[in-house]
Amino acid sequence: MDSHSKVQKIKLNNCKLTEQSCSVLATVLSSKTILKEMNLNNSRLLDSGVKEICEGLKNPVCELKILNLRRCNITKKQCLILTSALKSNLSHLRELDLSGNKIENKGVKHVSETLKDVRCKLERLRLLCCEMTDEGCSALTSALKSNPSHLRELDLSQNELGDSGVKHLGVLLSSNQSRLEKLHLCGCSITEKQCLILTSALKSNPSHLRELDLSQNQIENTGVNHLCDVLKDSDCKLERLSLNDCGITDVACLAQSLADTKALLFLKELDLSNNKMGDSEQQLSDVLRDSNCKLSLEKEHSLWSYISRLLPSSKAQEEAVKSTEQEKSPSDKEFSEGETEEGEEADELAKELD
Repeated sequence: MDSHSKVQKIKLNNCKLTEQSCSVLATVLSSKTILKEMNLNNSRLLDSGVKEICEGLKNPVCELKILNLRRCNITKKQCLILTSALKSNLSHLRELDLSGNKIENKGVKHVSETLKDVRCKLERLRLLCCEMTDEGCSALTSALKSNPSHLRELDLSQNELGDSGVKHLGVLLSSNQSRLEKLHLCGCSITEKQCLILTSALKSNPSHLRELDLSQNQIENTGVNHLCDVLKDSDCKLERLSLNDCGITDVACLAQSLADTKALLFLKELDLSNNKMGDSEQQLSDVLRDSNCKLSLEKEHSLWSYISRLLPSSKAQEEAVKSTEQEKSPSDKEFSEGETEEGEEADELAKELD
């Protein structure tokens, strides 16, 4: 690939990348090109392959903005190699996705060291399903608090954050320097008590957050009441709120909060799927009827399709994915984007290299 190449994005999802293949990618990254995005999702990377790619990332001419390595079997050891490479050439990267890799707390700490660097201008960080616990979450949020002004989106879904992790996350959210707009905490075992910690933090700094996902956490009615306190704040500009499968049985308080405040002027999507809300469901529907807010109340939701792509396959999961495949949301499509096009992308890359 020469300096006149017009390729800005490489997608090699679901590919068997050998050491030689990764060496070619390293050469591309080390070339003076306009390449801005590289997606290697669901491609198993060996130690040698990770090292080769990192050689390219370290090159000063590399100006990659988006690096997606979702479910690439990246280990704690490989995560250290990767973050060390990123730290040596950090100023361009804006988006990093390491979801579905078992990097655990040690790997998250390596990522955290990168985030502390004043040159880091990362805007989107996705660490969904990385086997992180409160230890890793505490390290991550402490790092972000020391350099918080650039991050706009954080996805920590499907990790057990624990009391300590949630408390540290609350400290980050309450910081006046935080500019976080999207926070995804789906399936993090967040309790009613932890929900109060999060909402108290958001009340002290509510003006930036636009999207909050607390789906698959049993926050129940008490947790919803805490969220109502956030929505009542005159500075709240939340646009999307996901509370799918949260054990909610009564949304009367939520309906009242939306009816009596200006929150409904901003709210565009409200997901309450898989909750048994009884008569209060109709009350909420009446409040939202003449608004621009889309209310989701389905018993089955495409979120499972999103999560299942990161989890080990089973027949039951495959059937669940099939049953929701035709109801994919835009985010689901983005998640699987390119999975049927990797051959074409590989051919295009090969032609460029020739």
